[in-house]
Amino acid sequence: MSAFGFLSPPPPISSSAPTRQLSAATTPAVAPIVAPDVAAERLEPRVEERQGYWVLKEKFREGINVQEKVKIQREPMKLYMEGGIEELAKLPFEELDKAKDTKDDIDVRLKWLGLFHRRKHHYGRFMMRLKLPNGVTTSAQTRYLASVIRKYGKDGCADVTTRQNWQIRGIVLADVPDILKGLAGVGLTSLQSGMDNVRNPVGNPLAGIDPHEIVDTRPYTNLLSQYITGNSLGNPTITNLPRKWNVCVIGSHDLYEHPHINDLAYMPATKDGKFGFNLLVGGFFSPKRCAEAVPLDAWVSTEDMIPVCKAILEAFRDLGFRSNRQKTRMMWLIDELSIEGFRSEVVKRMPFKELERASSEDLVQKQWERRDYIGVHPQKQEGLSFVGLHIPVGRIQADDMDELARIADEYGTGELRLTVEQNIIIPNVENTKLQALLQEPLLKENFSPEPSILMKGLVACTGNQFCGQAIIETKQRALKVTEEVERHVSVTRPVRMHWTGCPNTCGQVQVADIGFMGCMARDENGKPVEGVDVFLGGRIGSDSHLGDIYKKSVPCKDLVPLLIDILVNHFGAVPREREEGEE
Repeated sequence: MSAFGFLSPPPPISSSAPTRQLSAATTPAVAPIVAPDVAAERLEPRVEERQGYWVLKEKFREGINVQEKVKIQREPMKLYMEGGIEELAKLPFEELDKAKDTKDDIDVRLKWLGLFHRRKHHYGRFMMRLKLPNGVTTSAQTRYLASVIRKYGKDGCADVTTRQNWQIRGIVLADVPDILKGLAGVGLTSLQSGMDNVRNPVGNPLAGIDPHEIVDTRPYTNLLSQYITGNSLGNPTITNLPRKWNVCVIGSHDLYEHPHINDLAYMPATKDGKFGFNLLVGGFFSPKRCAEAVPLDAWVSTEDMIPVCKAILEAFRDLGFRSNRQKTRMMWLIDELSIEGFRSEVVKRMPFKELERASSEDLVQKQWERRDYIGVHPQKQEGLSFVGLHIPVGRIQADDMDELARIADEYGTGELRLTVEQNIIIPNVENTKLQALLQEPLLKENFSPEPSILMKGLVACTGNQFCGQAIIETKQRALKVTEEVERHVSVTRPVRMHWTGCPNTCGQVQVADIGFMGCMARDENGKPVEGVDVFLGGRIGSDSHLGDIYKKSVPCKDLVPLLIDILVNHFGAVPREREEGEE
């Protein structure tokens, strides 16, 4: 048992995993850098514990942003840990909107409970974001979520997110206490999934079933989630971060988990014959800056996985910026202190004030072609397969969720896996049942295991249908544009296209082959219209690279011919007229 109350998982390295070690694959060794001179007062923690919660000290409150002021005025976690949500839910919504404190509750503080008020486009309705470590869920959980959204009719739906997670929509505040109890009853929580908290821990969607996996990530993502949420009871030691914080555990050579865009990525590596992880830190997206994660020059054993996460979070909590929200992600702190200076602050917060240097024995192979998980694939367990289903832009209705739950029970073991590409995997299907599964109407009509190449790589954020920050509509437009482009060109190689409604880039356009970021543009008459900035060249995997702007402010109505041109000139697409003529 570790000092943090969680069982340390064993290091279950797959016996079939390749053993070739490449030191330059994903966590290159870095020479120690001398930390810059930083004044001692700058390293004074800016927060302190008061009555069980962490509060910004008075001396550091000058120039703080609006969100920090809201946190100071009333501790958000009290809504959950002290039953504040019960009282809030009893009050008429219109009354809550009249007073600043309760208005801040519904617009800001409820995000600590995973509840996002859709004030601009869906007044009085909330989106609820869950915690689903490693994207693993059950048929019972899926049915419960379906029952929640069904009661809201056309306002209710669910989305698979880019962090292997569920978001459900249409919720009204009065129902929240009962929904939270229902979530707990099926082993789910929405706690600490929004605002200045740690987001859903991401892992390999094929964990435990992949013949080529390096390590089963599920025990580690579960440990992280238990620590982060205090076993779903709340962990106020890390709920007053300067900004949101993302974490992932890598379990495959395919890097399905996208380590380069996480604040902390655990990269499997051995050291002196012992399994553990090298660490990458600081990856993030924001409207003003995007940065890839960098090596911390640190290796931890599995026993130190939670202690190092805690130490990194506490260093960020204690020293991070709290003024301009565009400069409050952890990489800004790393920039100020230098990677070595930040590392020294992490070491100070480790239980024994020690942190080993990175290992040169990376287990992730650099020369590895990323595999496609959509479709039917054999598992490491003899006689079983997993089936990857394409969920168009991640949007699901209640009836389809019930059908997915039925199918998971009937053909598998009642388990479903969500992926960061907004798709769903059904694992543990007996090979004798595959043909019957593939004939299911849901797979024939809605969630195909054999989508077209362009549809397969399509990702889209919520867009302005529900999100108040989105500038454009994304999901339906992404589908429509892709369908139109497919009528004009034939594509023979995978192309990942991501749509995001605003510069917050929830759709992660910078990691896509082709990305579309919502903006306002002008048409040929100078009239303002919905448009996109087009990105090109994002890469995932061991040679990850963030895409660059290709063309700015393209009106959405002019996008199809531009996209056809990009696909032909950069991705080898063939115009269908020429393709038919050659035949």
